[in-house]
Amino acid sequence: MRKIITIGREFGAGGGEIGKRVAQELGLPYYDKDIILKTAMANRKLNPEQVLKWDEKVPSSFGFAQSLFDFYNRPLDEELWRAQKEAIRGLANKESCVIVGRNGDYILREFDHCLNVFIHAGFQWRVRRMSGMMPDTPKEQVAADVKAADKARKRYCAYYTGKTYGDSRNFDLTLNTEKLGIERAVKLVLMAAEEI
Repeated sequence: MRKIITIGREFGAGGGEIGKRVAQELGLPYYDKDIILKTAMANRKLNPEQVLKWDEKVPSSFGFAQSLFDFYNRPLDEELWRAQKEAIRGLANKESCVIVGRNGDYILREFDHCLNVFIHAGFQWRVRRMSGMMPDTPKEQVAADVKAADKARKRYCAYYTGKTYGDSRNFDLTLNTEKLGIERAVKLVLMAAEEI
């Protein structure tokens, strides 16, 4: 039976790193937004120019300015959203894998062989972690970027899924990396994955 692990995450909480390490430990393919977008574009014969054009369209219900910082601040056209859903479902139907981001928990909500994980941490901890990864960026800018990413991801999730971003009821497992650390979080996800 296939084993699918989706990982939603707050920006800077380490979800991408955890996803990569879990995939490596389990010997599974790892899919993030770049791979999913490439798959979606190939499946729907979408070209990069169309994607770029669509990314600039903000649904009227979005009341925030565009930002080059975070992909989520450039909401997707409905066609690209559908293409991504198809790509994620196609990957999950084809093989066991780890999928990070892209509202995988929502898109695969009917799949019973799925473990849906959400990675979060306190704001200041995430800012410190990201500052350590970007030592040349002023801490104030990192804090502003983390705040902007949080806001954009909440709006993106609400707009495309009708759900509340990070709501624990949408996940099988939520982990606070500030309290647990990345290493222990990886181990806990691996333990939980044994049961699916």
